[in-house]
Amino acid sequence: MKVLIVGAGEVGYNLSLILSGHGHNVTIIEQSAVRGLKVDEEQDVRIVIGDGSSARVLEDAGVKQCDAFLALTNDDRSNILSCSLAKCMGASLTIARIHDETYSDTSLVNYQLHFGIDHLVNPEAICAVDLAKEIRNPGRVAVENFARGRIEVQQLVVAARSSLLDTPLKDLKLDSRVRVGYVQRGDVFEVASAETIFHEGDVVTLFGHPEVLFELRSKFDPSTSVKKLSVVLFGGSETAIALIRMLNNRRFNIRLIDIDAERCKRLAERFPAVNIIHGDGTSLRLLEEEQIGQSDYFVACTKHDEHNIMTCLQASKLGAKHVQLVINKADYEEMLDAMRDTLNIEMVVSPRRASAAHMERLVMAEEVSELAKLPDGGIRIIEVRISEKSLCANQTVRSLHLPKGGILAALLHKYDVKVPAAEDTILAGDRLVVIVQQSQEKALLKSLLG
Repeated sequence: MKVLIVGAGEVGYNLSLILSGHGHNVTIIEQSAVRGLKVDEEQDVRIVIGDGSSARVLEDAGVKQCDAFLALTNDDRSNILSCSLAKCMGASLTIARIHDETYSDTSLVNYQLHFGIDHLVNPEAICAVDLAKEIRNPGRVAVENFARGRIEVQQLVVAARSSLLDTPLKDLKLDSRVRVGYVQRGDVFEVASAETIFHEGDVVTLFGHPEVLFELRSKFDPSTSVKKLSVVLFGGSETAIALIRMLNNRRFNIRLIDIDAERCKRLAERFPAVNIIHGDGTSLRLLEEEQIGQSDYFVACTKHDEHNIMTCLQASKLGAKHVQLVINKADYEEMLDAMRDTLNIEMVVSPRRASAAHMERLVMAEEVSELAKLPDGGIRIIEVRISEKSLCANQTVRSLHLPKGGILAALLHKYDVKVPAAEDTILAGDRLVVIVQQSQEKALLKSLLG
């Protein structure tokens, strides 16, 4: 595979190292001659010194024959322009690294669609997905990396007084944005079908929009009581903003502490349901006054790693049940991972590391890859990439003849993620999340791919 990377910063450097190590032909475009020389000395890749947003430089670098083009500089606008040009000039796959949430907001304009870019990767938003899935649904099977947090997986137990008992799944008329994946009855796992009937005590795994899944809880167990979780965010960063959006539900009581008065004012206007506290989150006195020790989750996500670390230690000492930490500097990552248990920090996430792993997955993904495997259940959750040659390309979901023991749980179009409906058309370039009994996997893949 021929890969073209713009920007030899930390992310670009490390991704180049990984991809070239897997035998791919990597070219890096870098404006800084000093940085380019360093990469040239340390890696077996081609270096082009120049501006990655220049069509002439892209042509000289061989963009027309490029299989994957990644713009990874620290300048969002430059990355977007580079990718848009690369797509226009013939690059097969384009990925732009962005930080400003403006470009992720599709309420007025879909920037990704407008500029013809295949993927916009926001490191802070990816971090927020990792943090949110632990808060929203701890300890569960999860495929949020597939759906960027827009498809959640939950496991619910069917109670004795459930209205869903003893009725075939086809007659339950569940929300179309929900898919029943599989049912566990004792030690037996079964992929759901139209004829599946729920019994008391069944553990049901569902895929769908987080809010729809939340509303469905009472149908499984009418006695379910909603426990409000207290979530405290330290820092009004892009990660915090993305996390607030993902926790937009009445079951979360969110407070945010930030030292910048102007930022606090903007956030308060933007998120009226969030309690914004103007103050120094590194102050033990403030943490005590705000009763941080009684919070369910404390998340330190400022841009200052030292502040994040020290405040997490304080929150843990005060008694916060779950403590999560965002680290921006590569130098701290390995040490903090090793000391996580000692420091009583439940989760450490890194925007740099998360975005690099995500982009590596986008570039190197195989036609079929495993997302999860159920222990002793004989069931796999897999991701299937659809190409122009795939049998199901340009077919509606209704027209597919999937074997019993296999269902489609999620569909990712280039610009949309959803639980697939019967009339949805599967297109080349789409990705499918499929739940399948291992004994039926070959038959299911044959019906999708041919």
